[in-house]
Amino acid sequence: MKKPLIGISAGVLVDQGGMFPGYKRDYVNEDYITAVSENGGIPVILPLLDDPADIDRQVAALDGLILSGGHDVDPSSYNHDPLDKLGDTSLRRDAFDLNLIRSAKQRQLPILGICRGTQILNVYHGGTLYQDLSYRDAPTIRHWQATNSAQVTHAVRIDQHSRLFTILKQATVRVNSFHHQIMATIGEGFHVVATASDNVPEAIEADGDHIMMGVQWHPEMLTHSQPLMNALFSHFIQQTQATAASSTSL
Repeated sequence: MKKPLIGISAGVLVDQGGMFPGYKRDYVNEDYITAVSENGGIPVILPLLDDPADIDRQVAALDGLILSGGHDVDPSSYNHDPLDKLGDTSLRRDAFDLNLIRSAKQRQLPILGICRGTQILNVYHGGTLYQDLSYRDAPTIRHWQATNSAQVTHAVRIDQHSRLFTILKQATVRVNSFHHQIMATIGEGFHVVATASDNVPEAIEADGDHIMMGVQWHPEMLTHSQPLMNALFSHFIQQTQATAASSTSL
């Protein structure tokens, strides 16, 4: 059986100095590539495109889609105005990711969101976000660690009736954390399957048979220090095998 092609949405870096200030680079962190390739998939970096028809051509070659982390999701995507603590946003990337989701759903491709990827998946389905943890009317733990990315810093409780529990086989896991935005209302057809001790949503899954799920932490950074996290990528890539088996893409 051929290995499935797993698309990973790119982010954008803008050089702040050096030889090319203002120069833009489409990129993904190497951890994503390693997590996919070491768990049986072939990673494909998806550079940002603007034409929905071109994005459809990108997605048509894939067997699964990973929505990577990056910029804050712009609140205009869920009909809110910006608040003071909103971070850097990219309307172009929001549009790109939303089109990736649209196209992947049309083809019934498995979708895995990571950090921002989870948030944009939620927004696509009508959910909203808190633009900063401080806007949530409840005490919160620290969700932005200032330590090694491969170090876990807080616990997550997992619903034992969820797909995520079936994958990780633990009711509580410890995770890393690099986000200041969090999910507020959950999108239609999705439900929360993991929470932090402050009840902040940490993972969502779609109802029904279409594999769409998202985690708020960064499992791709933990596959070596916390080998359990490989199970998340291994399971996701296994789910894409049916797509790969019926695909004529190279």
